[in-house]
Amino acid sequence: MFLPLGAIEAILKANEEVKKKQAGAGRIVFAKGDITQFKADAIVNAANESLRPGGGVCGAIHAAAGPELAEACAKLGGCRTGEAVITDAYNLPHKKVIHAVGPVYHGTDEDRTLLAEAYRNSLNLARDNKLKSVVFPAISTGIFGYPKEEAAKIAFGACAQWIRENQSYGMTVIMCAYDQETFDIYQKFIPKKKN
Repeated sequence: MFLPLGAIEAILKANEEVKKKQAGAGRIVFAKGDITQFKADAIVNAANESLRPGGGVCGAIHAAAGPELAEACAKLGGCRTGEAVITDAYNLPHKKVIHAVGPVYHGTDEDRTLLAEAYRNSLNLARDNKLKSVVFPAISTGIFGYPKEEAAKIAFGACAQWIRENQSYGMTVIMCAYDQETFDIYQKFIPKKKN
């Protein structure tokens, strides 16, 4: 199911699978669909250290943005794991693309730290560039092999902590699942209503 372009509010109304969690002045929104179609100030690319176009979400973002994105990435000279860099979005409906490099999964504490840093550094770049909404894929869960449930827990924790620490900024974080399995995992992080 692909969602039409539109404001976050329109997506929330149109897609019954979209859930949100308020966290201070910012918020985290859980969504399912084609990440390139979500309206947000910035889209996060699950990049590799060379910043070259790859498969999966990286390939989809590069294809939608056009060849200028690959040219801009080549000029940056790469990005270290856990870090993030920013480019224009070219043919995408976003202001910027944030390229975050998550770790290849080995099951270590360093993997967990680097994955959390990829999310935090992306949000710091968004804030530093005055961007108010960011749509994230499930970083490192594709060819980098990170287990989806563990990656989702780290992603949600890192984003929620960043929002708490930057409450006055009012960031909207969209955690976008491409498949039903990932979306079902994201559902676990939505607080249950108390009776």
